[in-house]
Amino acid sequence: MSLNASALFAPFKLGDLSLPNRIVMAPLTRNRARHGDDAPRELNALYYRQRASAGLLISEASQISQQGQGYIWTPGCYSEAQVEGWRKVTGSVHQAGGRIFLQLWHVGRVSHVSLQPNGGPPVAPSAIRAKTKTFIEGGFAEVSEPRAPNADEIGEIVTDYARAAENAKRAGFDGVEIHAANGYLIDQFLRDGSNKRADSYGGGIENRTRFALEVVDAIAKVWSKSRVGIRLAPVSPANDIQDSNPTALFGYLVERLDERGLAYIHVIEGATQGARDNYPFDFLALRNSFRGAYIANNGYSRDMAIEAVESGAADLVAFGRPFIANPDLVERLRVEAPLAEIDRATLYGGGEHGYTDYPAMAET
Repeated sequence: MSLNASALFAPFKLGDLSLPNRIVMAPLTRNRARHGDDAPRELNALYYRQRASAGLLISEASQISQQGQGYIWTPGCYSEAQVEGWRKVTGSVHQAGGRIFLQLWHVGRVSHVSLQPNGGPPVAPSAIRAKTKTFIEGGFAEVSEPRAPNADEIGEIVTDYARAAENAKRAGFDGVEIHAANGYLIDQFLRDGSNKRADSYGGGIENRTRFALEVVDAIAKVWSKSRVGIRLAPVSPANDIQDSNPTALFGYLVERLDERGLAYIHVIEGATQGARDNYPFDFLALRNSFRGAYIANNGYSRDMAIEAVESGAADLVAFGRPFIANPDLVERLRVEAPLAEIDRATLYGGGEHGYTDYPAMAET
């Protein structure tokens, strides 16, 4: 099949938002929020501005509360200082002609007591420790033993999501994305491997999707549903997450999301940053059961992205790590220019080196 590159660079209407192309910058945790209050700063504003040629920018994951934090120096969206910091980011992106959504995040059990309020345990649907690590001040460390919240506490977390969504609106974002992927809190509730609850939030698929849908419904009261998306990773084993029947689980969930009329589902196809064929799963079935936009993600090359959009398998394609070393990724893809390589030593933490000092083509 001959590829028509113009398909990837054609405008797209996402809800009521006009995008100039079908390329999305995926959320990328870089651990460069201001030390002390986890607020974005001028350096972050520059970073996003440099990448504003993407059809849509999705911010790095941002915790909805201190309890929701799992890694050091990640930005939040629950304090006034953080809202003010994000305002610098959105203003800078809009000045450059871009559009940006905030990704709302609660890590659940993928955390460490050193990051939690009063050094307490992280929360998770069930008190099952994940076999994974997190990033704290001293470097990578095993995650801490979690505790299971009661139903009232779960309601408070839903309220935290809604409050963070309000803060995103005050900070000037164009919309929000709910992080329900990669083994974090919402994903932990969805999966029968991490959710062993015996109440209305555990057991069958309808109960295990309850928390996710309560979060969606709470945020849809703050934002127009045309400005709300959700990120899913049906078969990714990230952060020790597993389920006995992801096809049934995500088939049901996406049907419920479709009923709610969300702007998009952002789907990690395969293992996060890994094999796309790690588990037999029909992603096209998800795409076909959802009337909003489908954002495809995970290891897409230029040709794969063009083919996905041209064939109708995806409406938009998200690129993550290629945007780190290529602030002008859209133009590089357009003209088939070579892509710069990431300096892996500077991925997490630090300052401008390996963050805002990657040159655009015109500067090389």
